[in-house]
Amino acid sequence: MTRGPVSSRLCAPLVALFLAFAPLFAAAQAAEPDRRVTVVSFGLFGPQGVFRREATAAAQIVASRFGADPVVVRFNTKTGGDATVQTLAATLQAQAKRMNGESDILFLILTSHGSRDGLAVTAGQVVETLQPSNLAKMLERTGIRSKVVVISACYSGVFIPPIADADTLVITAADAHHPSFGCQDKAKWTYFGDAFFNIALRRSTNLKDAFLLARSVVLKREVRQGFEPSHPQMAGGGNVEPLLVARP
Repeated sequence: MTRGPVSSRLCAPLVALFLAFAPLFAAAQAAEPDRRVTVVSFGLFGPQGVFRREATAAAQIVASRFGADPVVVRFNTKTGGDATVQTLAATLQAQAKRMNGESDILFLILTSHGSRDGLAVTAGQVVETLQPSNLAKMLERTGIRSKVVVISACYSGVFIPPIADADTLVITAADAHHPSFGCQDKAKWTYFGDAFFNIALRRSTNLKDAFLLARSVVLKREVRQGFEPSHPQMAGGGNVEPLLVARP
């Protein structure tokens, strides 16, 4: 079909408009960071195999949903292991050196028994506690701006005050005053690990929706078992949570 004079007059301004704004679109695309996600997952309590299995499977699910690479998993067993406070600090530093501190995201998973003092670390003869203030210092030393920290343990809400901020999203299996459940030796998951990683994260496209679903699943299970609710928590992360959108 031959274009008439009217269509020619309409097309010319549109072409000019596109040419005017094309450099702006190109600049915006160039400014979009090539964001990478690094997963570090530690199963800290060796005497029970559930923490080894949870740390391993949770890291795999996060990597699959958010395209994370690299994925670093450390765990302790009944005979020993290298998931200690010292190796956690060293691992975070080593991975941070390979990351872009301004655009990349560090996704840290910790699973263990917990108390109001922090997380139990048992690797053979090594018995220690990962305290909230210690973990806060480790994360600060990485120099990574955007961080997600998921802690599956009793009383894990004690980690929220020193760690959570706009650039650090903290998700915990319990608040600072209650235990969480499901840490039997032969279990594949703790209650929270199963609800958050194995169920909710597979069905949700973002961490907020996954947390809300997991919290509901955990509460129903606790009520059914006659346990006092653990009250999983989510705090901080206003800047980082929108950056993590799961793959279809």
